[in-house]
Amino acid sequence: MNAGCVAVACTLFVAASWGSKAGLSAKPPCRSGFSQNFYTVLVPRVVLHGQNLLKVTFEECRRSREVGFVSSDPDFGVRPDGVVYAERESANLSEPVQFMVTARELFDPRVWETTVKLAPAGHPRPPLALTEVSIEEMLSRVLDSLPRVIRFPRKHPRSSLGNGLRRQKRDWVIPPINVPENSRGPFPHMLVRIRSDQDKDAGIRYSITGAGADQPPSGIYNIDPISGNMFVTQPLDREERASFHLRAHAVDMNGNQVENPIDLYIYVIDMNDNRPEFKNQVYNGSVAEGSKPGSSVMQVTASDSDDSTTANGMVRYRILSQTPHSPIPNMFTINSETGDIVTVAAGLDREKVSQYTIIVQATDMEGNLNFGLSNTATALISMTDINDNPPELTVRTFSGEVPENKVNVVVANLTAVDRDQPHSPNWNAVYRIVSGDPSGHFAIRTNAATNEGMLTVVKPVDFEMNRAFMLTVVVSNQAHLASGIQSSLQSTAGVTISVQDVNEPPVFPVNPKTIRFEEGVPAGTTLTVFSAQDPDHFVHQIVRYSKLSDPANWLRINRTNGQITTVAQLDRESTYVKNNVYEATFLAFDNGKSGSPQASGTGTLQIYLIDVNDNPPALIPAEAQACQRARPNSRINISASDADSDPNVGPFGFELPSSPPSLRRNWTITRLSGDHAQLRLRIPYLEAGVYEIPITVSDSGNPQLSNRSLIRIKVCPCDDNGDCSATGAVAAAGLGTGAIIAILICIIVLLSMVLLFVVWMKRREKEKQAKPLLIDPEDDVRDNILKYDEEGGGEEDQDYDLSQLQQPESLEHIINKPAGVRRVDERPVVPESQFPVRPSLPHPGDIGDFIHDGLRAADNDPAAPPYDSLLVFDYEGNGSTAGSVSSLNSASSGDQDYDYLNDWGPRFKKLADLYGGGDDD
Repeated sequence: MNAGCVAVACTLFVAASWGSKAGLSAKPPCRSGFSQNFYTVLVPRVVLHGQNLLKVTFEECRRSREVGFVSSDPDFGVRPDGVVYAERESANLSEPVQFMVTARELFDPRVWETTVKLAPAGHPRPPLALTEVSIEEMLSRVLDSLPRVIRFPRKHPRSSLGNGLRRQKRDWVIPPINVPENSRGPFPHMLVRIRSDQDKDAGIRYSITGAGADQPPSGIYNIDPISGNMFVTQPLDREERASFHLRAHAVDMNGNQVENPIDLYIYVIDMNDNRPEFKNQVYNGSVAEGSKPGSSVMQVTASDSDDSTTANGMVRYRILSQTPHSPIPNMFTINSETGDIVTVAAGLDREKVSQYTIIVQATDMEGNLNFGLSNTATALISMTDINDNPPELTVRTFSGEVPENKVNVVVANLTAVDRDQPHSPNWNAVYRIVSGDPSGHFAIRTNAATNEGMLTVVKPVDFEMNRAFMLTVVVSNQAHLASGIQSSLQSTAGVTISVQDVNEPPVFPVNPKTIRFEEGVPAGTTLTVFSAQDPDHFVHQIVRYSKLSDPANWLRINRTNGQITTVAQLDRESTYVKNNVYEATFLAFDNGKSGSPQASGTGTLQIYLIDVNDNPPALIPAEAQACQRARPNSRINISASDADSDPNVGPFGFELPSSPPSLRRNWTITRLSGDHAQLRLRIPYLEAGVYEIPITVSDSGNPQLSNRSLIRIKVCPCDDNGDCSATGAVAAAGLGTGAIIAILICIIVLLSMVLLFVVWMKRREKEKQAKPLLIDPEDDVRDNILKYDEEGGGEEDQDYDLSQLQQPESLEHIINKPAGVRRVDERPVVPESQFPVRPSLPHPGDIGDFIHDGLRAADNDPAAPPYDSLLVFDYEGNGSTAGSVSSLNSASSGDQDYDYLNDWGPRFKKLADLYGGGDDD
């Protein structure tokens, strides 16, 4: 048999040797497979049948499964424990023999392979180096190492044993067919030959079935039906399909099965044709500055599509470069198998280098740079900040000033620097006052944006008490300093604060001030002296007083010394007194310092009024009802109230007066408790009506006060429930039958008058609708032409032709008149104007609007007389007894104003133009 070296196996052997020299720092995870990818052993030239040659070791992670081994060379077999032995004798082993050992787990489709090379003792030729063999030669050797003929298993006859049992000889195990991927051909390429022992006696036809033959992906494998030669028709890709399971069949010329089908397992041998691929092109990680060597940073991961059980898919990592090279070029290392990046040196400082850029290379073939394929990725390692830089104040002493009695005033801004990460707990400053402020007048707040400390007044300072403060402040961070880092001396500074004096208002020592007095003290009584003090001790000022609030106007304050006196009697029962306390406020003000205005302060005086018995009790209720017949439940509960307080109130005394005598004869009163009593009828029957019962009520004050009150009781007939009936209520009101009848008659008369008034109004409304105007039609002169008789012009004017002054009915008499006597007062020939039509039943309110509408229409009508035309009159004669009127003058002196003619409408427009010319005159 030709002893060729499988390319993949040889490569794995070289890679394994390199990997063992490199050494791995971490134990890889458990992976099932042979302990070695290549076994080489020296054997004698003469090998006996059944002789053990070597043992292959297979590591099985799941111990519960059984592993079976198969040899690709029929001259050698493998026992279940991995021992390789000779199936038959070899008389003279002159050349090295190489074959494949395949391992399979039960119920697991995966297959593991290793290469076994047997070198005869004393053979001078060394093992073939990988660099001396081309890929094509490797593939050729793999194909040449395949078994040339695969026969159908023989059917052995059963033999009888001594105990009557029969045993059958073990059938042959068909070794798998290994085909390398990416073969360049030529195709079709023969793999094996399928033979049956019966092909000598009769014609046999061979066929194969399964995925890759007659099932998708079909056409990859075919077989010559006569010779039984099986071929692969195209290059294979292990990453698409790693194995094929076919079945070989043998039938006679009639299609009858002559052999049982045999299983053919075809495994695609992986070639290193895929580069490792990183999951990300850029990885982001971080590590704290100042980390110790060996600190974990991040992990990068790359995967290879090649077989992970072979060197083709075993990826190793290394770091190609680091940027920047500070403090040393190799600050990090990477685990070659897991991709974990860790620190290898100290000196990481974020303030110097905030980020490193690492180029990581992943190489398959277990990292063999000569034969493996590589790929790269970028790892960005950021330095996370730790508090390794204490904050430092910029100056040793700060100063500021503040007016007294002011709060929330920023006195000084404290500035500090910190080289840690801005706006982080390692950078955020915390300022504290450690000395100089025992009373807590100041506090320091941190400005989140600038990290400055704002020294603020939180409690008023007094110039008279402290004119200056000397504070000591310390600055630190929100986060504690990292281990081994000491605070800086510049973290402490002094602050000098000057207090400015201002004019302070007078202060009442006791505010509010409470005093006790009995109510009813007379006007002019001195209550107390309510004085204030000026806190400005270094400047003498005069304090004056005034009243600010006195709701009842009971008090007066002395302007100079603050003495409080009454101007009216104090009354505890007043609405201005709350809970026996009357409250008034007063104002105290000084005369101001030089250049400062007056300052004022307020004080409250609370007067607690002690009650005296000055209010008699009152009876409750004022009215009640009672049945005219005495009943057990016909009783009236009464009580008393008093505006005073204890002990000037109850228990109260209730008593009926002795006169008139009928009062005690008809009524009786019984005391129930200190505040309540019961009034009831003494006699069995009392006439219905309204009775006013006087009752004397006395309190328990000293001196005792009493009050005689009247209670109005309506006595009425009651129903079975003890309630007054309706008629009884009326009768109880004191009205007799005559009075009730008189009231009803008055109501009827009132209703009749209302009805008559409504009827009269309806009739008047109808009359208004029947009449077109509110006035009589005979008196209505609107739109009527009244023609009067002509009156003569006197004795001298009897012969005057009055027809000239009348409206001519035709123009004939004018045309026929002799010359010199002419009238041209002619009516213009224009269309008739449309005047508003008066409604048949106008509303009285519309009369004014109707008149104004008619007036406007008449003023704008050119066909209405008088006409704007020239009138020519006849000669009137020689003189008149009336004389001339030319000598008449206007009574007014000076020019007369004719501007009012402009308001008379369009008919007087011409006249207004003549006499009211204005500037044209």
